[in-house]
Amino acid sequence: MLDKLQEIARKYTDSEDFILTENMTLLTDLGLNSYELVQMICDVEEAFEINIPDRAISGFKTVQNVMDYIIVMQRANE
Repeated sequence: MLDKLQEIARKYTDSEDFILTENMTLLTDLGLNSYELVQMICDVEEAFEINIPDRAISGFKTVQNVMDYIIVMQRANE
């Protein structure tokens, strides 16, 4: 899951050597602005075949928050 998220996040960073970790913050460490965050979440929805309501995005502070949400949604869809 982290590898797939790294692939998605790489589109929004300037570094080819970018390594994503669970503790990274989306806005500070990744340097995303609010528009890029929404775009990245749309890519996450598509990649993991889940739906993330707009109200849930405000709760995503770290990569781990996104991963936890994906796990919950995947389990709910089983």
